[in-house]
Amino acid sequence: MSDGRSSESGFPIKAVYDAADVPAGLDARLGAPGTFPYARGVYPTMYTSRPWTMRQYAGFGTAAESNGRYHQLLAAGTMGLSVAFDLPTQMGYDSDHPIAHGEVGKVGVAIDSVEDMRTLFDGIPLDRVSTSMTINAPGSVLLLLYQIVAEESGVAGTALNGTIQNDILKEYIARGTYIFPPKPSLRLVADTFAYCRKEVPRWNTISISGYHMAEAGATPVQEIAFTLANGVEYVRAALAAGLAVDDFAPRLSFFFVARTTLLEEVAKFRAARRIWANLMRDEFGAQDPKSLMLRFHTQTAGVQLTAQQPEVNLVRVAVQGLAAVLGGTQSLHTNSFDEAIALPTEKAARLALRTQQVLAYETDLTATVDPFAGSYVVEAMTDEIEAGVRELMERVAGYGSAVGAIEVGFQKREIETSAYRIAQEIDSGERVVVGLNRFAVDEEEPYEPLRVDPAIEAAQAGRLARLRADRDAGAVERSLTDLRTAASGTENVLYPMKEALRARATVGEVCGVLREVWGTYRPSDRF
Repeated sequence: MSDGRSSESGFPIKAVYDAADVPAGLDARLGAPGTFPYARGVYPTMYTSRPWTMRQYAGFGTAAESNGRYHQLLAAGTMGLSVAFDLPTQMGYDSDHPIAHGEVGKVGVAIDSVEDMRTLFDGIPLDRVSTSMTINAPGSVLLLLYQIVAEESGVAGTALNGTIQNDILKEYIARGTYIFPPKPSLRLVADTFAYCRKEVPRWNTISISGYHMAEAGATPVQEIAFTLANGVEYVRAALAAGLAVDDFAPRLSFFFVARTTLLEEVAKFRAARRIWANLMRDEFGAQDPKSLMLRFHTQTAGVQLTAQQPEVNLVRVAVQGLAAVLGGTQSLHTNSFDEAIALPTEKAARLALRTQQVLAYETDLTATVDPFAGSYVVEAMTDEIEAGVRELMERVAGYGSAVGAIEVGFQKREIETSAYRIAQEIDSGERVVVGLNRFAVDEEEPYEPLRVDPAIEAAQAGRLARLRADRDAGAVERSLTDLRTAASGTENVLYPMKEALRARATVGEVCGVLREVWGTYRPSDRF
């Protein structure tokens, strides 16, 4: 029987679960880790052979400042870097563009050209470090800058290992850093798949993200359903571009949130793997086992952090990180306790990494694969989430495709309804947030946040002026003309784009050419 509580997705939570709550023949249905349908994990040994990749999402101010933070993180034991870019870079504008005013270097690092990228990774062995870049509309541009810098240091594209988020569809749903309309955006994604298969074969060409939808208020069922529906759309776009499914599907990856509701989060990850494996096999005929594996990165839930009593966030992040590990994530970023206030300080970022290291090296989590397998409650929740996700994906399909549903605002409306319900529950006290609506203190301890120097904007503008004065203007113009021609036709745009960036065209100039040809997306005011 239920004690009246419900899961984040709205399913009743029973006080006691037993064998009657899971299907008969559970043992045979579960299978072994590393085998279809991968509910128990995508690899047979999971963390018993090596722990998950420990990433820390970082980037602020100038490339030089961020480079310093990356060296600190690597020295502290980080296994992979995750780059945060500022809003102008995410939107494809240079730091001296009027629209960039006041935002340069604020929520990430400002990258305007190959010279900034060179500074960002100075002294970092790109053939030995896995780099994830949280960038979407101009994702291919930043990947090419990274490849150029690697080649300058003698590292071939075939040796590079990392991920670009490159997930434009969720931008229309929940985040808003889109540039181009959906159709040319999907073409750019497909061109990136094809380019990387040939030139950067170890690179994960997309990280299909539910994280940002969850941060906007999506339930676990909505997070998985809308993310996998977007994944289906990307697969179809690549197939329509003439790629074979097993040529690109092994490099698809996903990005999810980990909330404090540990049991449902574990079940969510298991359900997602099971659904994706069946989709890729049954709908798209994938044969390569790697095409069936849902590999994912996890970030702890920033939306659940509080500015009140921020040290309590250390506990939240530990629980969230535990949920990700028990759910079988391939890599993990743990948020810093002060992120609800400002950019993380060096100490806070180090503590976030130490949280992962405690989980990996001081607990017994890495001693066995899939510790919750066979748990009545987790298996029952997994089945509930799977059924809920499949039903919601069918509703998306009813609009013809994920893009069709986006165009009428379906996903956005569903998420906003969920977000409103959560806000009401917090305001009423029905949903407890420790330190916010219960167990508050009369007076907060003073805290000195990290601040970005506003002079960075002028410094970036000065660097851009020198770049434009020193480079071969004729070579830049010719390369941008070649890019314009490719974008107007059917040629893969990444090849002329790379030559333009090598000639020291800026991120804003490259994106500007594509804006000219493809246009800029304007959301409908119907929703």
